[in-house]
Amino acid sequence: MSPDSRTDVIFIGGRSGVGKSSVAAEASRILAGERIRHAVIEGDNLDQAFPEPWRDGIDLAEQNLAAMWKNYRAVGYTRLIFTNTVSVLQTSTLIAALGTEMRPFAVLLTASDTTAAHRLAKREIGSALTEHIDRSSRAARTLDSADRTVTRVETDDRSVTDIAREILSRAGWLEAREGPDRPA
Repeated sequence: MSPDSRTDVIFIGGRSGVGKSSVAAEASRILAGERIRHAVIEGDNLDQAFPEPWRDGIDLAEQNLAAMWKNYRAVGYTRLIFTNTVSVLQTSTLIAALGTEMRPFAVLLTASDTTAAHRLAKREIGSALTEHIDRSSRAARTLDSADRTVTRVETDDRSVTDIAREILSRAGWLEAREGPDRPA
């Protein structure tokens, strides 16, 4: 396998309010500062529709991920940060959708119920706050079943920058100082 044919992917999962999108955005800024070529895909948006396609067994999220990643690969991207609540429970399905040789790194962001509820209260300004908090608590219990190969990173009382740097370091992405992922 040549280094430029492989896809390095960081799967970021976690309950609502844990900071997935914020951490991915900060990781992207850090990588851009290091001039490391990468893409970010927010998986929660890949099948956002009503009625929900997944309720009818339609794998629209995986199809959209495959199509998007094919386009990124066509123009030379080999690193992907992918966020989705349950991505750490679905890595084999997501890897199959990406369709290239993979070096995956799965990370589960965790937060206490209090922290998640506080963050959701800042974000949810409509009538759905209680529903989001309840769904976040249920998701946290489900995500606890992720196997022990998934790296867990606590987000309570930590800066987004600190969390993003930890993930990038543990995934080995900050060690990539030369090569095809760094534009000349």
